[in-house]
Amino acid sequence: MTSPDSRDDLAGTLKRIELQRAASSIPDREIVQVLTEIPAGVQSGWHQHPGEEVGFIVAGTVRIEVQAQPTLTLHAGDGFLIPPGTPHNATDLGPETGRMLSTYIVEPGKPLAMFTKP
Repeated sequence: MTSPDSRDDLAGTLKRIELQRAASSIPDREIVQVLTEIPAGVQSGWHQHPGEEVGFIVAGTVRIEVQAQPTLTLHAGDGFLIPPGTPHNATDLGPETGRMLSTYIVEPGKPLAMFTKP
């Protein structure tokens, strides 16, 4: 287990623990798996990733807003997919801390998450 990636804008806003990082069989991509904790009432801020995010809500209730898509309210056990480069925002609706397990299939050498406008 490694510490949060310093090339990740969200690491300063939310508790993010990088669990693993490895080269992908997909050319010019790497796979990064992260556990994110969002305290009740806190939002990630609008951001995007340089590749897909395949996620799963481990605990809590999280609202995910994705540009040009309907807003999702997800509960423990629900999965989600964010397309590459798509602005999105996650908010923990409480009352407990939301925990998300996300696997990113991203371009190596780019920040894992970058703040953006909706």
